[in-house]
Amino acid sequence: MEEREMTMQQALNLALDQALAKDESVFLIGEDITDEAGGGIVGVTAGLSTKYGVDRVLDTPISEAAIVGAAIGAALDGRRPVAEIMIMDFIGIAIDQIANHAAKMRFMTAGRTTSPITVRVAALSGMGTGATHSQSLEHWFMGMPGLKVVVPSSPADAKGLLTTAIFDDDPVVFVETARLLGTRGMVPVDDYAIPFGQANVVRPGTDVTIVTYGRGVPESVTAADELDAEGISVEIIDLRTLVPMDTETVFESVRRTRRAVAVTYSVRFGGPSAEIAATINEHCFGDLAAPVARVGAQFTPIPSASVLEAAHFPDPQRIADAVRRTVGAPATLGS
Repeated sequence: MEEREMTMQQALNLALDQALAKDESVFLIGEDITDEAGGGIVGVTAGLSTKYGVDRVLDTPISEAAIVGAAIGAALDGRRPVAEIMIMDFIGIAIDQIANHAAKMRFMTAGRTTSPITVRVAALSGMGTGATHSQSLEHWFMGMPGLKVVVPSSPADAKGLLTTAIFDDDPVVFVETARLLGTRGMVPVDDYAIPFGQANVVRPGTDVTIVTYGRGVPESVTAADELDAEGISVEIIDLRTLVPMDTETVFESVRRTRRAVAVTYSVRFGGPSAEIAATINEHCFGDLAAPVARVGAQFTPIPSASVLEAAHFPDPQRIADAVRRTVGAPATLGS
């Protein structure tokens, strides 16, 4: 398969381009996504309205509920909408549409009707955008039966997972981490899809398993490099999809390493790390040599000042210290 180096932003654009070309039922809808309006807040949709026309790349008024509502209505009519919510924090305005309509469509109609919509959201955490523009809210959607929740960490995964999302017959919340959009990597040029529910072992190891996704992956790799110099071997699992979650890959790893650390950029209290830790404890308790550790965002509104925001979110040092405590080595700072 031919590959080319590109950024995650370019990989997402390529996935959308190929989906639009492949299936006339696919269309994009959101605020400022046409070329006339700038091609999206971070340029993911750049060039697509010029190529496919404004009847398939639709700009909308500032109404997240209307964007998702229109997408659901179009899906009922046989279309495959890709709805963009400009910033993840704004998705609360569309929660009723997502939770009580899209997520329940298959169940309320005894399987006769589905809602094949993809809701793309940009998580701006770590960019100094403040309390109402910086949240990673994927934990909201993990608790809504009927939704699939996806958070890619690399350009290739972004393309493959977005392609799968667009052609899935159920609603998908697709989280794009803004801090990763400039990340470069080799990406398949042709049609490429990654099945949901298949985690990726990013780095093999023997002493402890880090379970993470999205921005947590490169940060954990940095921590693992530091720990390797100390003789601590870290295995890193990128979940890629939170729902469905590939628990079997996690269990197999944890049963070998006998230790686990869950790393997320969502809140630690009530966030995905709690579900990950509870699931590991439930199925692997007899194999564990230490309690499952968790590293996540602080349970506070997010500061905009850079030094305070840096203290709010995980970083490689906090991740490394959680691993050190789990294996019984001295930590260098509190987390």
